[in-house]
Amino acid sequence: MASRPRHRAATGARDGSRQRRLPLRFLLPALVLVALMAMLMLRGYVHSEILADHRVRPAAASDRVPEDVLTGGPVIDARSGRPTTLSVPDHRLVLTFDDGPDPVWTPKVLDVLKKHDAHAVFFVTGTMASRYPDLVERMVDEGHEIGLHTFNHPDLSYQSKQRIDWELSQNQLAISGAAGIRTSLFRPPYSSFSAAMDNESWPVTEYIGSRGYITVVNNTDSEDWRKPGVDEIIRRATPKGGDGAIVLMHDSGGDRHQTVQALDRFLPDLKARGYAFQNLTEALDAPSAHTRVTGLDLWKGQAWIFLVQASEHITDGLVVGLAIIGSLVIGRFVLMLLLSGWHARRVRRRGFRWGPPVTEPVSVLVPAYNEAKCIENTVRSLMASEHPIEVLVIDDGSSDGTARIVEAMGLPNVRVIRQLNAGKPAALNRGLANARYDIVVMMDGDTVFEPATVRELVQPFGDPRVGAVAGNAKVGNRDTLIGAWQHIEYVMGFNLDRRMYDVLRCMPTIPGAVGAFRRSALERIGGMSDDTLAEDTDVTMALHRDGWKVVYAENARAWTEAPETVQQLWSQRYRWSYGTMQAIWKHRRALVERGPSGRFGRVGLPLVSLFMVLAPLLAPLIDVFLLYGLVFGPTGKTIAAWLGVLAIQAFCAAYAFRLDRERMTHLISLPLQQILYRQLMYVVLLQSWITALTGGRLRWQKLRRTGVVEAPGGPVPTRQAISNDDRRPVG
Repeated sequence: MASRPRHRAATGARDGSRQRRLPLRFLLPALVLVALMAMLMLRGYVHSEILADHRVRPAAASDRVPEDVLTGGPVIDARSGRPTTLSVPDHRLVLTFDDGPDPVWTPKVLDVLKKHDAHAVFFVTGTMASRYPDLVERMVDEGHEIGLHTFNHPDLSYQSKQRIDWELSQNQLAISGAAGIRTSLFRPPYSSFSAAMDNESWPVTEYIGSRGYITVVNNTDSEDWRKPGVDEIIRRATPKGGDGAIVLMHDSGGDRHQTVQALDRFLPDLKARGYAFQNLTEALDAPSAHTRVTGLDLWKGQAWIFLVQASEHITDGLVVGLAIIGSLVIGRFVLMLLLSGWHARRVRRRGFRWGPPVTEPVSVLVPAYNEAKCIENTVRSLMASEHPIEVLVIDDGSSDGTARIVEAMGLPNVRVIRQLNAGKPAALNRGLANARYDIVVMMDGDTVFEPATVRELVQPFGDPRVGAVAGNAKVGNRDTLIGAWQHIEYVMGFNLDRRMYDVLRCMPTIPGAVGAFRRSALERIGGMSDDTLAEDTDVTMALHRDGWKVVYAENARAWTEAPETVQQLWSQRYRWSYGTMQAIWKHRRALVERGPSGRFGRVGLPLVSLFMVLAPLLAPLIDVFLLYGLVFGPTGKTIAAWLGVLAIQAFCAAYAFRLDRERMTHLISLPLQQILYRQLMYVVLLQSWITALTGGRLRWQKLRRTGVVEAPGGPVPTRQAISNDDRRPVG
């Protein structure tokens, strides 16, 4: 049973605040997910993973290309509709660099050009200019010219006019945002000499001219992309007989150390022979190809650069997060497998005992709030207990006759305590005040025990250092798909964890469905607290800090009714997640304290924070990158990686089921659980984080019960417990 506020929760129809908050539980996580996917899409676009076209058209006939173009210079001006060509005057060289800027090689090229007081033209792609805008700005500041080289570097002869316009406008947008300029220079990807123009590329050149651009090819190719060696690059880049030339080189696209070394020799050698290294308009004695961008166009460019840079940083952060979650998942699985196996071997070995057998009677507290459908099964299961008990049902202001049902059963050693609605912690404290015995078992009003549950649950108290014992909570209504998914979660995620935390001596939570406490231990820490929405986690952490051992009793099985709808599951897990965060924050001082509190603070709190808060929060990155990889590739490796993660989880789940002696057939729904159920848990945790960070308060909401859960074997008979004491009045 969950904790409740001190007043009855209003229904959704009357609770206007709840109605207003309903969309937020979907809206906020959805907005975060959409934003992440948008950033990934943007990154994929600027990395040419989306909308990229890597086809290159083979050479075609050139009979429709004007002869003046085929035999003319490397500068083609088709802006007027009648194409003309220009050549660079003698003893003037225009160095051109394609495909950049590159974060490694472009700065080295710029350093060499600056060293030798030379200018050049950089034909940049929009993808690289968007990612490295500072280098474009440096090019302009140091007197170099910028030219367009499309955004994604496609062969434009394959593209429609709309795609060509898009490539040009996006390329200009990136340059505008990076350096605050527009340029009229353009070089087609995969271009060569003007003599290589053919019937497929010429119409593109004509269209480019009609859009106001001058097409610049080359007439001297260094072929540095082949990496032929420094001497060969210099030889091929050197024009003959003092001719002027436009030299093609590259500052991106791979290792360019030969290009950098060749430049450092090429520039002084040809300067000594009377050559000048100028940008294109300087060499042609023409007005600058750059025009300043202002107003809305400048803002749009800067906004584009900002978004691209944000996508880069966010993606880098996501990759780091993915590495962290991968490490956490693997580390947790390794710890669970090793330590849970060690725990099982220790408690199952022949002759293992916690201490002297515990045979004295115990008090069982059943806080109940509107549990009319479940309470009879709960109480009757306790009457079949193999251990002497008294049962205290604390009716916390129920409006459905829960207390009357218990009283009408007329069972011995069952007392009903009524109180105004004050919440689960208050109900448990009221029960503690009226309990007769030193060992107190606590359970929820929707849970049933097996006959041996109480006996198994209290045996660890034979060790005087034990202050609390966690039982083995199991899902009783596992016949539905959502119930089966929770069954897997309980066996694998909860009970395997508890074995691990038992060995590490830092178990964070005694489940409210089945737990036992030494009464004196609870009194030392002030009883149950209502400071958080996870009073079971809160009290468990307090016991650790007070120096008590908290252990796990695997055979103390309890069958609880898990939520049967998404709405109910959401409410429950939202409260659990938020309450756990509250408990961690409440006990944060344990990190710097000494003694048992300090040990728990420096071992338990970090583990709980990593495995129960941070790891689930980052785990969606696995699925985000899965979707990204499926859509944009590499698909095969992505599927293999995801199947690998699923295989690890399946192995751990199978191991957990084997330890708990559960049927493996329930694991059939594990893959679907990972695809659907896990996503719901992600969003719940994300909403809990948002609630915590924004300072919001979470209302407790009662889950609707059906009363279908019974202990294995069906209804349990009534059984006299320890005596026939009448139900005495309680204060």
